[in-house]
Amino acid sequence: MRWRVGSIAIKDGRILSVGAIGAMPPALDVFDASGLHILPGAIDVHVHFRDPGYPDKEDWASGTAAAAFGGVTTVFDMPNTIPPTGNEEALAAKHEIAASKACIDFGLYGLLGDDTIEHVPALVRGGVIGFKLYMGNTFGRIASPSSGAMLEAFEVVAPTGKRISLHAETNSIIERRQERLVRAGRQDPLAHIASRPAVVAVEAVSRAAILAEWTGARVHILHISSAEELRPLREGKARGVDITGETCPHYLMLSTDDYHDLAGIIRVNPPVREARNHEPLWAALADGTIDLIATDHAPHTPEEKTRKRYLGRGLRISGRRDADAADADGGQTRDRMSICDYVRLSSFNPAKIWGLYPRKGAIQLGAEADLAIVDLKREHTLTDAALQSRAKISPWNGRRVKGLPLHTLVRGRFVMKDRALVDGTRGWGRSVHKIQHMPEPVLRNTELTMQAIVRNGTERGREHVA
Repeated sequence: MRWRVGSIAIKDGRILSVGAIGAMPPALDVFDASGLHILPGAIDVHVHFRDPGYPDKEDWASGTAAAAFGGVTTVFDMPNTIPPTGNEEALAAKHEIAASKACIDFGLYGLLGDDTIEHVPALVRGGVIGFKLYMGNTFGRIASPSSGAMLEAFEVVAPTGKRISLHAETNSIIERRQERLVRAGRQDPLAHIASRPAVVAVEAVSRAAILAEWTGARVHILHISSAEELRPLREGKARGVDITGETCPHYLMLSTDDYHDLAGIIRVNPPVREARNHEPLWAALADGTIDLIATDHAPHTPEEKTRKRYLGRGLRISGRRDADAADADGGQTRDRMSICDYVRLSSFNPAKIWGLYPRKGAIQLGAEADLAIVDLKREHTLTDAALQSRAKISPWNGRRVKGLPLHTLVRGRFVMKDRALVDGTRGWGRSVHKIQHMPEPVLRNTELTMQAIVRNGTERGREHVA
């Protein structure tokens, strides 16, 4: 992956030519991006747009506008809305809402849990980008499946080739520790971290890797927050498990030292941890252990984010994640990596992992013209008031950064131009599941799946009766 000086020709939403200006075909319109960098649009595989159910927190119009302002051209939305995206009807309704409001492209996750396993085939037919399974509780109180149900869920999804994204925290540990802390009267900010030590992620990642290895399921570890969980991730990759992982800007740049001033604002599941985790996470991004960066954009109102109680039954939705809007684009990470590294982690790798490459994730012939035109020298101050998101509260308020997306194109059309949302782009976004092409899965232990043993047992029972 490299960058070069050149021009891009676009026709019918796709890249027709890349090269010297003199080699470009005649054009109806020309845009001069001299002095700027043209990057593949970022693909944010982890957002919560709260629509349907909580449009006061965020809806598809405001959420995708926020993404576009950060140079993001595709988002994958999580299923913990009301209703959860756990059946074909809920998925179809959400597709309709997103298609009517989104200004950028999108994918929708299907909910994978004990009571939705039977809906997996219908959800695949209905157009999910992948599945989300909650191993630990968070916003929306989605029930965490037992290990037995999780194994069966992996068995059912594996043949579809879809990837399963995991909130990898062990729920039983969290619940037990939280209950004990509440009884002890702990309501300080660090009580939240005490209820979710790194071992909850270590155990969950290890278990997920084992079940994926046994079934051949593809899995993705969401929001990696600690150095300790990198070991089971590396070991899974070394064993040939199709396991990938992500981290988020708040785990790379914030720590427990920030709880004094930001407390509720940075309360998130998994929690922002000690500063000692920063360097191992950066190193894991550099060596490929962690495959990509996502935002986990999960908006809440300022009133919710500034409450003083951090544990307790009154706040069972204690997973109030970081209100960092997608505008931030993870741009501050460019201080620690090259621009090519940034493109690899924010665009190329997500496109490869979710089967969208070569249509997305790169600037090359035939690719969709999803582009972020960025002034890497522009210094500016991030402010909550300037957020396109409805959640006007973030830990980045007042932070001085360098690098600003000035224009964003989705399939060759400007959706954000000169730092303004372009009129008429609402509803331009489309679901990317139609262009998704995942490799054929490599299934394992198929004769031992729940479906196989029940079927074989029934057949043997009939033979015995006969």
